[in-house]
Amino acid sequence: MDDEAEGISAEELQLATRNHGMPLEALAYPITPIGLHYLLIHYDIPVVDGAAWRLGVEGDVERPLHLSLEEIRARPAITMEATFECAGNGRALMRPRAISQPWLREAVGTGAWTGTPIRPLLDEAGVRPGAVEVVFTGMDRGVEAELDQRYRRSLPLDEAMGDDVLLAYELNGRALPPQHGYPLRLVVPGWYGMTNVKWLQSIEVVSQPYRGYQNERAYRFRMTDDEPGVPLTRMVPRSLMVPPGVPEFMSRRRFVDAGRTLIEGRAWSGWGAIERVEVSDDGGATWSAAALEPQRSAHAWQGWSFDWTPPGPGEFELCCRARDGAGNEQPLEPEWNVGGYANNAVQRVGVTVREP
Repeated sequence: MDDEAEGISAEELQLATRNHGMPLEALAYPITPIGLHYLLIHYDIPVVDGAAWRLGVEGDVERPLHLSLEEIRARPAITMEATFECAGNGRALMRPRAISQPWLREAVGTGAWTGTPIRPLLDEAGVRPGAVEVVFTGMDRGVEAELDQRYRRSLPLDEAMGDDVLLAYELNGRALPPQHGYPLRLVVPGWYGMTNVKWLQSIEVVSQPYRGYQNERAYRFRMTDDEPGVPLTRMVPRSLMVPPGVPEFMSRRRFVDAGRTLIEGRAWSGWGAIERVEVSDDGGATWSAAALEPQRSAHAWQGWSFDWTPPGPGEFELCCRARDGAGNEQPLEPEWNVGGYANNAVQRVGVTVREP
């Protein structure tokens, strides 16, 4: 990794021990096992009594609701495969590096989320004319920018009313684990992970744009601290490969034997289906098309594979890049920004090919 971890502070290391990424070998699973799914927990994990918990649906509605977990589970349910990725994925690979959770590329995972669509619930509550946003508040509480706050984010009303937005109470067929938001979390497929509020406590319909910290200051793409920036929304395209061969313990450099090697991976985007994945073995100088698997779900990553036969023993740099249906393609180099967000530059994997 050369100097990728240079300057990691004790505070960042403390964050890294609380928040873990998905080992990239877990890309082999179409649905990420719960214990391997990435985690980002802003504050503390709330301890919640599911029997006493209630969800409030309030604000600019005609009929406020207060629902128990049992009442929510009794509503019509769907299961949806969806990929989550942290907006800061790749932050530690930028120079200069933003000071925060030092993600490399592992802040991603795909779950089978079971829950009830939010739109019928909002229709039942009766959204009043003039409403513009829906604010989702979690039970987790902490301090950022000297502000004592609960984790809270809003969505435009038309996004919150989308048919694929869920209130999820199960992950991979099991009740949400505490670290994934028990008893209820928001699932907004295609958007970066910060949108999917965990430990959901209230839903508030509002007639004015929400100006809280997590919307107005955090998770915005800006080039200087002084500018307001542009809010992050949907995931930009990314492709990652299952690490080939075997690793060297410290550097994680890969070693493979000469001859045919099957390179496999996953690609995703919040802006449309993946149309193309390409692989390079010379650091991005030349590219070849990979084979795409059929898409499992409109909101989940897509598998791909590539038969690679290196010309002989030696040192190689494998890269992969994806292009989505909206025409977005991964860049060769990251686009720097203050928060270290949305770094979807192509993955580079150093490989040593050995004699058999």
